[in-house]
Amino acid sequence: MTLGMMQPYLFPYLGYFQLINSVDKFIFYDNINFIKRGWVNRNRILIQNEAKYLTVPLKSASAFKKINELELISSDFKKLKKKIQLAYGKAPQYDRVYPLIEECLDLRTVKISELAIGAARRVCRYLGVETPSEVSSERFGFTEGMEKTERIIAICRHVNADTYINPVGGKDLYQKEIFQDAGVHLFFLQSGDWEYKQFKNHFIPNLSIIDVMMFNPPEKINEMLNHYTLI
Repeated sequence: MTLGMMQPYLFPYLGYFQLINSVDKFIFYDNINFIKRGWVNRNRILIQNEAKYLTVPLKSASAFKKINELELISSDFKKLKKKIQLAYGKAPQYDRVYPLIEECLDLRTVKISELAIGAARRVCRYLGVETPSEVSSERFGFTEGMEKTERIIAICRHVNADTYINPVGGKDLYQKEIFQDAGVHLFFLQSGDWEYKQFKNHFIPNLSIIDVMMFNPPEKINEMLNHYTLI
């Protein structure tokens, strides 16, 4: 069985969903420390032909707190919704996608982890990605306190995964030899290049999945989901 695992990010870029789609089971890694200026509570969308941040403010965000401990300052996202409406109101898939975004932002929760996980699962359903997912704090709390590599291997063993797939950005963090010695094959997912029409401006890559969905129907996005290499 192949396993993938990432922190819950709010409306992450397409590569996040490529990882989910590439594995047999995906785990939202919510009981690790928050990284300031990371992607847990923000991403970028296209506003007036420029990449601009879409951010959900958090209460007392700190690298000393775990992601699943962080609360939203407010669950009133009227301004956020309006920003998305103004940015993509004329996009070809707006009428299909905006109701989904609104559904995600209307989730009844005070936790950023629950908001991000709930949104990711709804996006997967819209895209037809059927990979089963779990939340690390709900099932794998016993791994807290372990070193990062040891922790991932322990989770792999617990779910009987013999292959672990990580985004390519983790090549400097994890060594294949250590995983191999533990009986787990480690691969890194390298996204291929993709490009699509964004209004009339030059293409800006690696924006939020919101941007991808606003300009592409699900069947086209499914082609992009499979455009990657395992190394």
